[in-house]
Amino acid sequence: MLNVGEIMFMQTADYLKILKDEIHSVVFATVDENGLPVARVIDIMLVDADSLYFITAKGKEFYRQLMEQKFAAISGMVGGNHSLDKKAVSIRGRIRNIGIEKLEEVFAENPYMNEIYPGMESRNALEVFQMYEGQGEYFDLSVKPIYRDTFYLGNNHDIHAELYGFYVTESCIKCGKCFPECPQSCIYVTAGKVSIKQTNCLHCGRCYEICPQKAILKRG
Repeated sequence: MLNVGEIMFMQTADYLKILKDEIHSVVFATVDENGLPVARVIDIMLVDADSLYFITAKGKEFYRQLMEQKFAAISGMVGGNHSLDKKAVSIRGRIRNIGIEKLEEVFAENPYMNEIYPGMESRNALEVFQMYEGQGEYFDLSVKPIYRDTFYLGNNHDIHAELYGFYVTESCIKCGKCFPECPQSCIYVTAGKVSIKQTNCLHCGRCYEICPQKAILKRG
């Protein structure tokens, strides 16, 4: 198992590359006409610095939902047979239809698609969608302590960012009761102040539950 210190600093493009090249087939979630969640597995065909691309056929219900809602959530995981070998990428973001733009590039980059849609005429049923703005999370169980990071697509960073997990307020009396309770040992004292290292936090809420001063609050 790697040490978290061995992880190089990664950017959005790196996480998207993992999503396309290592995971590739991900679960997409939308909402049906009754407001109920719907999930299906879709391949990530292309990525660039801060967006991703996928395709679907115009006759599918998935197509209709994307055109109406213009939003989706995706999640995928890769790794060995052991749970502690896994790493996952999840994103919630805005979707737009770009028609046949990049369709030729999709087939060039993913040659297996030629067996599914062998002729140019059959590809007329397809259109390309881009997730161009959103917020994602990378979660890596293959390192110790675990590593998580938040990243952003498009212009989402400053306007729509959502924070998760917990933080320590000024009410903290430094009693230390939360230290042994943290499963990832990610609560530290720095410069006389107790803080939670967000990149290693499981968001389990144990520190929040046991703090006698109620000095730990949820972020966001």
